[in-house]
Amino acid sequence: MPAAPPPPTGTRERLVQAMSRAMQQRGYHGVGLAELLAAAEAPKGVLYHHFPGGKQALAVAAIEATAAHIADSLDRLVAVRADPLPALAGWLAMAQSQLERSGFERGCPLATVALETTADDGPVRAALAAAFDGIRLRLARLLQTSGVAEARAAGLAALVVAAYEGALMQARVAGSGAPMAEAADTLLSLLRTEIEHARRSPR
Repeated sequence: MPAAPPPPTGTRERLVQAMSRAMQQRGYHGVGLAELLAAAEAPKGVLYHHFPGGKQALAVAAIEATAAHIADSLDRLVAVRADPLPALAGWLAMAQSQLERSGFERGCPLATVALETTADDGPVRAALAAAFDGIRLRLARLLQTSGVAEARAAGLAALVVAAYEGALMQARVAGSGAPMAEAADTLLSLLRTEIEHARRSPR
């Protein structure tokens, strides 16, 4: 996950960020309400005021906030670097840097929670699916700006997300950024070839 968002100000925002941080480190089922309230410096009754659905509703909000933050970080990189390859390189490097700064304790909350959800976590799974869909769509559109065909861009975007999440998990358990660096180098090389081919091909 790219660089952390600015510190929250309101109680609702503090609760969402506390849940997001907890999911990065311990997942959805590994954190209790008392711990979340303490981290957010919020009184007990305020959780249900902001989130009548309790912990599950808070998790959905945290997933949606994470997806929005990832989208924003990609948009900022694209605004600075029109070419998709430097933008993607910067995005992957930010994720690796954040993981390393956390002592390999904070992974991506989307993947962490996705691996532990069950059939009883329907709303959480739906929020995760929507988050991954949105990230893939944004990446695909970015590749299409360089001439990659729509269907091919969608497949490559899915590959980028899969490699990103898989490399992040491997780096976290290994305590080393090497898996992320290797995956990023390989992905960027593959995408460079795809973009060059698309630009040479007749429209």
